[in-house]
Amino acid sequence: MFIVNTETIPGKRIVAVKGLVQGNTVRAKHIGRDIAASFKNMFGGELKGYTELLVESRQEAMERMIAQATQLGANAIVNVRLATSSITAGAAELYAYGTAVVVEDVQ
Repeated sequence: MFIVNTETIPGKRIVAVKGLVQGNTVRAKHIGRDIAASFKNMFGGELKGYTELLVESRQEAMERMIAQATQLGANAIVNVRLATSSITAGAAELYAYGTAVVVEDVQ
């Protein structure tokens, strides 16, 4: 599966558009991470617990988007975008979306 944030893939031609595909996950912060983050906010530095949370969230959202594209018979997703939003205090959503397409080699 080709996944790009551009409208085209070099060396490939889009032969069919399968439609919008998306994947999302909503994650809550762990109380231990919140306490550690509070100290980091005072003294500065990377909030590693939150970095790990975002990496895991991004991976899960992307996997869900790819699964949806696979169900539609696509072999690529173009114009991929990621977005985040706050759902409630202590919880955030990570949303991945793009256009599922079928591509073939340019001859």
